[in-house]
Amino acid sequence: MFDTMTLTKIVGGFCGALLIFLLGAWGAELIYHGSGHDEGEQAYSIEVPEGEGAEPEEEAAPFEEVFASADAGAGERVFGRCRACHAVDGSDGVGPHLNGVVGREVDAVAGYAYSGALEEVADVWSPENLNGFLENPRGYAPGTKMSFNGLPSVEERANVIAYLQTTE
Repeated sequence: MFDTMTLTKIVGGFCGALLIFLLGAWGAELIYHGSGHDEGEQAYSIEVPEGEGAEPEEEAAPFEEVFASADAGAGERVFGRCRACHAVDGSDGVGPHLNGVVGREVDAVAGYAYSGALEEVADVWSPENLNGFLENPRGYAPGTKMSFNGLPSVEERANVIAYLQTTE
């Protein structure tokens, strides 16, 4: 089926492709990263008097204050982002069901294969623990299976947790 000449052509083609790839990478390195560019002095610096500058950002209200006035109806709408993986009807999907999750022990849904990362950071899903987890799941519990990036808004997190409290 293959003779020596065919095999030589195939190997030559792979070697040629590798050479083109390596030359392209080398050229890109020269163009985009360059070499020999030492950090020198700034050509022009702007003097800024002390005390002037941007106004300090307002700190977000503490979770406890926001949670005290949370809206479960708004939380149900925000929960729409969670429905791809979680349900509140008692059935597991990609993620475990969230019926009665507030106050429930962590990793407590029977039959769901948890990663074990959550047991390292919390024992019970209190509103505060849920807030930390929903803000940044992988930052709160490194190694978690949850791939969601989180809810950056404290109001959205408080509303979702208030909604989850109603799903007993």
